[in-house]
This record gives sequence, structure tokens and C-alpha cells, in this order.
Amino acid sequence: MAGRMKFGLSILAATSMWLSASAGAESFRWSATTDPQTMDPHAANLAPVTSFLNNIYEGLVRRAPDMSIEPSLATSWERLSDENGWRFTLREGVTFHDGSDFNADDVLFSYERGISEQSDVKSWFAPVTEVRVIDDHTVDFITAAPNPLFPESIANWLIMDRDWAEANDATEPARDRETAATRQANGTGPFRLVSRDPGVETRLEPNPDWWDEAEHNLSEAIFNPIENSATALAALLSGEVDMLQTVPVRDVERLRQTDGIATFEGIETRVIMLGFGHDKEDLSYSQDVEDENPFQDVRVRRAVAHAIDVDTIIRVLMSGLAEPASQLLPAGLSGYSEANDERPSFDPDLARELLAEAGFADGFSFSFRCTNDRYLNDSDVCQAVTSMLAAVGLNAALEAIPVAQYWGELRDGNYDMFLLGWSPGTFDAEHPIRFLAHTPTDQLGTWNFGGYSNARVDELLPLIQQELDLNARQEMLDEVAATLQDEVAYVPLYTEPLLWAARDGVEVTLRPDNFFMLRWVRVD
Repeated sequence: MAGRMKFGLSILAATSMWLSASAGAESFRWSATTDPQTMDPHAANLAPVTSFLNNIYEGLVRRAPDMSIEPSLATSWERLSDENGWRFTLREGVTFHDGSDFNADDVLFSYERGISEQSDVKSWFAPVTEVRVIDDHTVDFITAAPNPLFPESIANWLIMDRDWAEANDATEPARDRETAATRQANGTGPFRLVSRDPGVETRLEPNPDWWDEAEHNLSEAIFNPIENSATALAALLSGEVDMLQTVPVRDVERLRQTDGIATFEGIETRVIMLGFGHDKEDLSYSQDVEDENPFQDVRVRRAVAHAIDVDTIIRVLMSGLAEPASQLLPAGLSGYSEANDERPSFDPDLARELLAEAGFADGFSFSFRCTNDRYLNDSDVCQAVTSMLAAVGLNAALEAIPVAQYWGELRDGNYDMFLLGWSPGTFDAEHPIRFLAHTPTDQLGTWNFGGYSNARVDELLPLIQQELDLNARQEMLDEVAATLQDEVAYVPLYTEPLLWAARDGVEVTLRPDNFFMLRWVRVD
């Protein structure tokens, strides 16, 4: 039995896939390829971390099953009438897992922690100039200009308890070191952390004092990361795990035909793309180029785009389940530029012409970094890209490494070209511009590893963030999309498939951002 989901041009909602359920409390065990690298909610802005921790911690707002924004630790919010910003009214009677009360000071603390030097979520607060505690249950966020998207932009900002963090010497995010917050957690969410053995097992149990009404029927939830896809599949088929959050593309058809197994299929809001070291003056690795970086020439970057046969990658490696991408976000999301919908054609001859025009008729060698355990078939995709580039004289020295080491390598500049997947947390085009296309600063462009920079894009970002007229806003987004395409800031490849599988009797809700919420799980 199979369920399928896909977001469309006018609907951003995920579709809930319902199977049979039971009223009794049950144990639930699930697996994915990637283990969340930390329990610290402000140390790593990574989907595996944020998805997992949304079961333990909570934000002021959260996403409903249809992906709309709804109240969480805040019961309501409204624009300030006398200045730019938002007022959030906080929920009363909420306690953290250790029994301490939640109040406005915890919101202020989590903001201060979130903008600190070690934080990986500081970009979320770039528009904020000040946070004011009005009383124990009222907080104002002052912004530099009108910011209609602000409540949605903090849907994954998770609140910590100031007293717990101070008592456990965890007042700063544990980004480059380990603190109590790395393996422990004290949230307000529907599940609390029982034990944590990184890379092996993480155990959760329901929070009996959760403020909301539980929709799940779980007595415990156990997560076991399994990197090897064959091992993971065997675990599902044998009943060792109840669900796989990462299903190998090659196994989808088999699982569709397997009695007792349900597949959940859709398109994730994640674009897989190639990035370049725009600000690198020379190559990290090359056997034939010294003291220059050919990727600083737009003709070379355009040659890369024309050398890659995306349709073949989708057909062969993604079983036709992915969709070609032309921009940094998928078609159908808010702000997508219909005027720039066309992606570069597969044209090896044109790629060779562009390389010759740029002075590299014989091509050159360079380093290509890729993950081998983060995205669906990521290392196979990178192997295919490497072969396609070699056909036009671009000889990539591919190194595929685990995601646990990958981001550090990119931040240290140890690459010439790299693979990246990006899902916009706000489901709006502003998000990848802010993170991937703005010139890197302390709070903006924080995932712009290659240092791409365009003054006009930088100028337009704050205008896009504050514009209330949708037509005027879209015109600016169209301009940015055209600029990023003209300058080949990145080479978008495809929108990744979203593939889960579970045994019959498991009820889950498939979200297009690939977040897995235990509060919606029921087991028969």
C-alpha cells in the first residue's frame, strides 16, 4: 500500500497519510541515515537536528499538519502599532521537563543565546534590533523595518530554560565544543530526552505535563540511525524498526509491493545544487592550474551547468521521482520566480565553447566535495556529476565524506566545488537569499560557503523582507532570481524526492520539509 504527497503551485500543505491506529500506549522505533549531531537547539541549523529537537523543545509558533503557522509557546502575536516589530503573548502554565516555569525571561535568554557568536541560527534574527520583556508573559521583538514574515521565520527557533542552561554551564551554543546541552535537553515539548548515545540510540518518552493534548499513543520512542541502506531496509522488513525516515530510491518499488509495508512519497522542499568558491583566489587542489581560480569566471560556472544532464540523473538515480530545479527553492513555494523557470540545457558542446572562451580549452582539475550520508543517493549523484564534467574536460577530484565532518570542511574552504541541499524554513524565496546569496556577514549569508557577493542582491534583501505589496515584492524576487541565474551563483540540479516507509499499523504525517513529528504518530 502506498501514499503519495506533493506540494503544488497554490498549496504548500503536506498531506497526512493515515493508517490504522490503536488507543493503547505503544513503543515506537524508527531510523534514518543521519543522526542529529547535537541536542543543542542553537548550535546547528541542520534539518536532522531541528527536526528531531522539535519533538523535545518548542518555539513561540509551530507548523500545523498543513504547514500553516499556529500558536505554540505563544498564544497570539500582533504587529506593534507605534513602531516596527511584533508583540507575542506567551502561554501561561507551561513548564520545562524539569518542572521549572516557562516565562518571558526564557524567551529573552534564548534570543541572546541565538544571536551569540557560537550560534548557528543568528540569521533568523538579522531584522531584529531589540527584544523587550514587557511582563512575564509578553515579549516585543523590535525590527529595523516592517517584517511581515517574522513569525514564520522563527517557526524553528526553540526556547531553552535560562536557569537550566546557567546551572549546567550551557549558556552558549555548543557549536565547536561539547556542553551539557550537547547530549542532554530540557524543553517544554511533547517528548523528553531519556538517554542519548550518539550514532547508536536516542530514547524519548512522552512528557506527562505537556500543555497540549497528545495526539500520539506512544509510551516511548527510540531512534536508531542506520547509515547502510541495506541494513536499514532489512531492519524494517524484519520488524526491528517500525519506520524508515530515509528510504533508498532503488527500494521504493519493492516496498510498494511488499505486504505489511506502506510507503509515503512526495517531493521535499529541498533543492540539491552545486556551489563554487567565488571568493577563493586559487584552487584548493589542481594538477594544472596555479594562482588562479577558474570558477571566478562566470563562463566556467555556466559550462558546469551545461555539462550536467539533470534529466538522466533524475531518471537513473532518482527513479524519476525528483524534479528539475532552476532556482534555490522549488516551484510552488511563495516567491518562486515563474519568469525564471527555465534551467540551463544539457549541452556539452556549449560547455566546451564556454571553457575555451574562458581560456581553459583543455579543461582543468579541481576538488569536488560531497556528502555520502546526507541526501538521497548523494555520493552516486556526485559520481555522475564527476563523469559528466570529465566529458567536457573538467576533471573533478571527488571526495565524498560523512556529513558530520562535511560542514566544517566547507566552512574551512577545503573545496573548489561542493554539493549542497537547501530547504527554505519559511517556505518563501527570501529564505535562501538570506542564507545562501547575501554577502556573508555575522548574521547574513551564514551558509554562503563560497562567498558569493552581489551588491544589488544585498540591497534588495531587506526591501523584500519588508515589502507588503505582493506584486512589488515579486518583482524584486524575480530580479534576484534572474541575477543568480545570470551569474550562476549556484547550479540548481533537482528537487529531492521525499520517501518514508513504515509497517502497517503505523500512522504518520508526511511533511514536505522532511520533519518527523512524534506528536502525530500512532501505532497499532
